[in-house]
Order: sequence, then C-alpha cells, then structure tokens
Amino acid sequence: MTGEFIDVTGEIPLDAFGLRHVLLVGGHSDEWTTRTTDRWNECCRELSAAASSVGVRWLTLRPYGSIGGGQIEPQVRSVLDLEPCGVVIDATLDGRQRFVDALHQLGDDPINEASVAASLYEPADGEPDLVVVCGPSDRLPPSLVWELAYAELVFTDVAWNDFGARDLLAACTTFGGRRRRFGGLDA
Repeated sequence: MTGEFIDVTGEIPLDAFGLRHVLLVGGHSDEWTTRTTDRWNECCRELSAAASSVGVRWLTLRPYGSIGGGQIEPQVRSVLDLEPCGVVIDATLDGRQRFVDALHQLGDDPINEASVAASLYEPADGEPDLVVVCGPSDRLPPSLVWELAYAELVFTDVAWNDFGARDLLAACTTFGGRRRRFGGLDA
C-alpha cells in the first residue's frame, strides 16, 4: 500500500474483516487485452483463493482505464464460479456508462438505491465494501462512480500485472484496521 508495508505472512482468520465484496481496479485496456487466457485463469484462481481466505464472497475485477486508444470489447463481463469466492470480470471502462446501463436494465422496475446496486453488481449480493486501486492515489479511475459513496479505498503502487494474493491480503488487512463511518463525521 502506498508508503507502508503490512505483514500478511501470519494466519488471518476467515471473515476477520467483515468483507463480503472486494472490487479490484487495475491495468489499462492494453494490459487486459494482451493477457493470455492461462494468465487470466491463474490470476483469478489465486485472487479468489486469497479473497475467500478472509471471508470474501465476491471479487470483481475491473480495468483502471484505457491508454493509447486501446479498447476492451464493450460490455465484456464474465462470472467465474470459483468456490467459495465468485469472480466477476467487468471490463467496463466508463463508470458513467455502466451506471446508465444499470438503469436501463431496471426497465419499469422501481428505481432506488437497492435496485440500482443490484443491477450494477449482479450476480454479487451487494456493493463492494473495499475498492483496491492499482494506481496513484491522486487520481481516481474513470470506472468508479457508484462505489465512491460508501466503499473504502485502498491504493497500491503494485502494478496490475504483478498484483497477487499477497497484495490483496495486504489491502484487506489495511481495510481491517479502519473504522468505517459510511460518509458520516465523527462527533
């Protein structure tokens, strides 16, 4: 994590941090499109195992953005059911467009916070508790819009292609040391 090292070599109890859903944002479109299928599978299995070891039920992977005009196929989304942590690969680069698409999916259904969140994160059973950003802390990825209201943010200097289980556990440990206020102020 930026400017700090967290020792995650010890045993972390399952569900120690109260995390249900983690969103990992990293890599640019070029890095996503050039990653081999074998590397994607390896990465997803490794991160899923790390996430589930601390009680996470859903892990969503999303690109940071695009560079050099590179684009990812529109609306690329897949779900890997890796027991016990499901992995959602959401390649949407523009968070505003993702939000608009979620509203269209609702059709005539009532529009409220719960229905929008359900549409944005389906099949995950809730919004992310933690957003881990592989990138600088002075700039937010354009793929984040909805998540900024209540999710905790952890920034890491670890490059997307180098990010692994140890880095995910370090981010979860950082989250576990915080007191969440959900947008509120201390009295």
